[in-house]
Amino acid sequence: MREAIKQGIFMEAIRDFLELEILKVGKHTIQVFQITASVFILLFTYLLLWLFKKGLYRKTNRDASDFGNTYAIFQIVRYIIWVIAIVLIFEILGVKLTVLLAGSAALLVGVGLGLQQTFNDIVSGFILLSERTIKVGDILQIDGDIVIIQNIGLRTSKGLNRDEISIIIPNSLITTNKVINWSHQTRKTRFRINVGVAYGSDVNKVLRVLQESALQHPDISDKNFIEVRFADFGNSSLDFQLLFYSQNIFRIEKVKSDIRKIINQKFTENNITIPFPQMDLHVKSNDTLK
Repeated sequence: MREAIKQGIFMEAIRDFLELEILKVGKHTIQVFQITASVFILLFTYLLLWLFKKGLYRKTNRDASDFGNTYAIFQIVRYIIWVIAIVLIFEILGVKLTVLLAGSAALLVGVGLGLQQTFNDIVSGFILLSERTIKVGDILQIDGDIVIIQNIGLRTSKGLNRDEISIIIPNSLITTNKVINWSHQTRKTRFRINVGVAYGSDVNKVLRVLQESALQHPDISDKNFIEVRFADFGNSSLDFQLLFYSQNIFRIEKVKSDIRKIINQKFTENNITIPFPQMDLHVKSNDTLK
């Protein structure tokens, strides 16, 4: 009997504590129970997202699927869960979102006009995450700059260019402008090197030397698809093109530089000359001046 009384007193004390008013604004009051429930929702949201992320990335590592797709899925789910959690917290605190939005409609219109570009970036962020045409790890060409995407946020994305400089990109810039995605269809891309040799050079020897030069580089993929073309008769040279595939898209300029060094060395060994532009100047005398 005494134990039941003690237990009842204890439960009554807990109920009184939870119903304790912390803040009162007009007719609206905030109790300990509301604060406790809000904190619990926040902690539960963090735990739920942590478990979801851990399971999602574990599945990605096991199935060796695309990391960018996994990142996009997690970001979308994260935003949805946080919106639900915030709505629940407002409801627990007694704040009616419909009344709040209706009362601040005029303010929202003014803020919307002032933050139109920001809202455009946010909508573009949802488009990028949902369409997944651009993912984390993709290599993009934006405004003449080559960047690798490191993070896609709700308003902006972060990338790293070839000079190891972080670039903050508004999402609307990606969705509304012309952007080249070097990684969209495949992880390897075909590149070309243009080179000219002097007239009178052995064309077959030049074709063979260019192919051997590409084969010597370790980053060249699909060596069976290396192609050398006799492109054109230039003003001062016979023009050739060396075409090859490489997975090192982000550092391709260094790959090209290395191949050019190999080509130059092999041209010297095989007595193949790279000409410089020449121009013949004919001077005609003017007899009328005499």
